[in-house]
Order: sequence, then C-alpha cells, then structure tokens
Amino acid sequence: MTPVRVVVLDHTAQTGGAELALLRTVAALDPSRVDLTVLLFAEGPLVGRLRAVGARVEVLALDPRVAATGRHAVGRLGSLRAAPFVFRLARALRRLRPDVVHCTSLKADLIGLVAARLVRRRVVWHLHDRIAADYLPRPVVALVRWLARHAVTEVVVNSRATASTVLPLPRWTLAYPGLAPEQVGPDPIHRPTPTPPVVGIVGRISPTKGQREFLAAAALLADRFPDLRFRVIGDALFAEADYAEQVRAQAAGLADRVEFTGWVADPVAELDRLTVMVHASPTPEPFGQVVVEAMARGVPVVATAGGGVDEIVLPRDAEPRGALVRPGDVAGLAAAVEALLRDPETTAARARQAWFGVRRDYPITATAEALTAVWCRLAPGPGRPASAAPGRPSSGPRPVTRVSAAR
Repeated sequence: MTPVRVVVLDHTAQTGGAELALLRTVAALDPSRVDLTVLLFAEGPLVGRLRAVGARVEVLALDPRVAATGRHAVGRLGSLRAAPFVFRLARALRRLRPDVVHCTSLKADLIGLVAARLVRRRVVWHLHDRIAADYLPRPVVALVRWLARHAVTEVVVNSRATASTVLPLPRWTLAYPGLAPEQVGPDPIHRPTPTPPVVGIVGRISPTKGQREFLAAAALLADRFPDLRFRVIGDALFAEADYAEQVRAQAAGLADRVEFTGWVADPVAELDRLTVMVHASPTPEPFGQVVVEAMARGVPVVATAGGGVDEIVLPRDAEPRGALVRPGDVAGLAAAVEALLRDPETTAARARQAWFGVRRDYPITATAEALTAVWCRLAPGPGRPASAAPGRPSSGPRPVTRVSAAR
C-alpha cells in the first residue's frame, strides 16, 4: 500500500506538552504506512529533536506579532495581518501535496484550516485544549466549536474531557498522548524510598498549574513532617514572570525546604527523586500528561479533580490510581499528601497498581496506530482501507478509541 502523505502543522517549535507528545508519536510511526512532514511556524528546539528521530521538518516563519497572539485574542487570527501567511502556507501545502493536513495546536487549527481548504485538502484537528469558557473567550469557544462541527474533516482529542467540550461532532477519535518506552520505569516494587521524603510539583510555572496552591499546602505539611522537602520542577515563560516571582516570594516562608529546579529537558530523573508528586491545577486539565508520567515511574500521585485527570486517576475498570482533591482546596491537598506519607505500604501498593495500569492504557504505539488509522481512512486513492463503520465510544479503558457518531 502506498504510504499516506501527511503534513502536520504546529505554530510553535517550543517543547510544550503537545509538542513532546507529537515527538513521541512521530518516532513511533511506521514509515511504510505514513510519509510525514512536520511544518512548523517558527524555529526552536523541537526542530532538531524531530529531525533526530528521522522526521522531515520544514519551517515557515509566522509573523511574530501573530505568533505572539495569546489564546484570549486567538479569534483575530483571521485578520489581514495573518492573511499573507495563510497564502504562503497554502503554496507550501500545494508543493508538498499531502493527502491529509493534521493541525496540532489552536493557532495551527485556525490558520491551517483556511490554507488547507484553499488547496482542497482534508483537515484533521488534533485538540489538546478544552474548548471551554474557563480557558478561552466565549466568542472563540463558539467559533472553534462551529468550525470543528462543520468545517473540519475529523477531530482527534486527547481525552474524553476534551471531547465533551466540542461534542456533538460528525466524527471524532480519541488518542491519548502515549508514553514512550523510556518513560516507563522498572517495577516500583524495587523503587528506593527517597530520604528525606520529597513532595514535588512538575510543570511550567503558571497560574494554570497551581504552584501557589502547592506551596500553601507545603506550609501546612512542613510543621507535621519536619524532615519533608519540597521541589518545584519547571520554569515560567516570559509572560508568566510576574507569577513566578510571586511563587518564589511565597516559598521564602519555608526557608531552605523548597528547591526550584528551573527548566528541565526531561522530567524522568526529577520524578524518580520524589516520594509524592502533586498535580495542583486550579482549572481542569485537558489531559494531565505529568500525572501519567509520574505513575509510569511508580511515583504516588495527588491530583486536583477535573478534565482529563479524572480519566487517568479514576479508570472505568480499575481501582483509583491516586488521590483526587477539589481544585483550590489547599487543606484537602495537604491532607491527601499526609495520608500517603503516613501509610507507605498502602501507598506503594497503589502506586504499583497505577504503574501496571498506565503501561497498559497509554503506550505510544497505540497513539501512533490511532492517528495512522485516521489518516489512512481519510486519504483518497486505491489501496487504502475502507472507512470504519460508525460506532460508539468504548466503555472500557482502551488507550485509543476511534469513535464515529452521527450528528
């Protein structure tokens, strides 16, 4: 069978969560089935990392003024300022002649949809964001939902929680961001206990990630566990520098018991140093990649409920894989961490069960297979598999589920 030609569009070359998921997926694709080009709208570290795994990468620079548009102004990407880039992108797509254009960020969704339609190509949107008013302005929510339902060939989502913010759709596919083999640690039954105990939070320092809530809980725990240490793993982007300063000022009250690691390229080593990993986002996460990554290393997890995190921590066919607390509930966060620290045997048993579960449910090979199936089904021409029959979401914990629902 002739490989399906796919062009993946992303507005950034920074290594955010969606971009790292793309990197892992590209490395897992079968080149005999997929002829892939990644077209990025900026230079950055993702370019070299993609090429290192054998990907064909092109960069088509977007006007920095458009690239810097925040999500609250993303609805203006159809302005005259973006128009020249849309036509340049359309010319690039005409030259590359893809069967399918796969857009994997919100800016790429909106810009890529117009450019792909200009050259009459089928468009897949891969949504890594909840399309909801607690994340985007209401006019943008309405626009993206309408386009997803009426203008896009198919939508891929990173969780059922993300899907719920855009349903109903003519057709959608669930493809969880998968784990690469190197992200999965050995059986946690052999995992050494960090001494002294360390509780950490992993992710970009941002109001949406909850470092201030984490430190408030740390202040409550510090008196109860005199030897307990805390780690803030990650750094802020430039636009979040003020918040980062507030976080560091708050940590001053805990003297030398809090460590800031700064940006880390690979969080695996940092996760291995933790006794408990805390996910403290005050708003629902579309998925919660760091929660899966911690469980894959055998690290016990306390997380705030909502969004895709619920699907990870409370799987449909198994016991809870961690503790959930209400967003913003500092006392509840501290109490959940305390419960794990005071009952190490039960905590270790649950962490091992979670390790088995995420290895089963989130392999990157399943992610790559789900996307390949979408692309092959949409690509025109002989030698391609027929479209799948309509169905419903599986009730089981399958890592990737294709869904085709009548509108």
